[in-house]
Amino acid sequence: IRSSTSDIAVRLTPPVRLSLEEALDFLASDELLEVTPKTYRVRKRILTATERARAATQRQKQATLTDVLEKAGEAYRKALRQAPGAIEYLKGRGVSGEVAKQFGIGYAPAGWRALASVFPDYDDPLLAESGLVIVNTEDGQLEESEAKRYDRFRDRVMFPIRNVKGECIGFGGRVLGDEKPKYLNSPETPVFSKGRELYGLYEARAAFRDRGYALVTEGYMDVVALAQLGFPNAVATLGTACTTEHVQKLFRFTESVVFSFDGDAAG
Repeated sequence: IRSSTSDIAVRLTPPVRLSLEEALDFLASDELLEVTPKTYRVRKRILTATERARAATQRQKQATLTDVLEKAGEAYRKALRQAPGAIEYLKGRGVSGEVAKQFGIGYAPAGWRALASVFPDYDDPLLAESGLVIVNTEDGQLEESEAKRYDRFRDRVMFPIRNVKGECIGFGGRVLGDEKPKYLNSPETPVFSKGRELYGLYEARAAFRDRGYALVTEGYMDVVALAQLGFPNAVATLGTACTTEHVQKLFRFTESVVFSFDGDAAG
């Protein structure tokens, strides 16, 4: 990509095929670059040595956290194959195996520490920082080493949330019955912010161009069900709170956005 002063080359590992809009969205997430909307003007930010070091540390932290989340997602997908209740739930919602595979849907077992079999070092701080494990210090009464640790997601159908590069940055989990909360999101982390991310964006980005618009819904199952019914251009705001950042991100991919929320008070 050529800026007003120089060429900017970014290497993705592994290589990812991106459209111009997707490449710009990726560049806009980098602390070292600024992308001006509409004009696609890219310029390097002038950072101090301290800021450059902080940016490098942040990028390394993000890469490490996505690796942890990817490993958990793989474990959830394997667990789904041996979870007849979750499979029956998805079949009851009309979700085929092909669509479940496309979205990387999995299942979090019911045990309190199921991820301990995936991550031998269950006390690893990265598990808590990524939002996979909850650390309960009983309001500060316990030291970190004495804190109670347990899986955040238990007995839930799991929906990985991916960024534009296809990396897993968080999860949404849905209960199989009527328990509350029905949906549970990953908490805010260095790689995931509910107010900035859209579920299904990675899967739907090509369909925006084919269909000519983005269809915005409320939840994971809305996106998956619409994809099953022939609407691959659907995404979800992870709730009804649609932010300016959501809209700006969508307009990087399409000029037309249609909102379709539930007909209840929240929608």
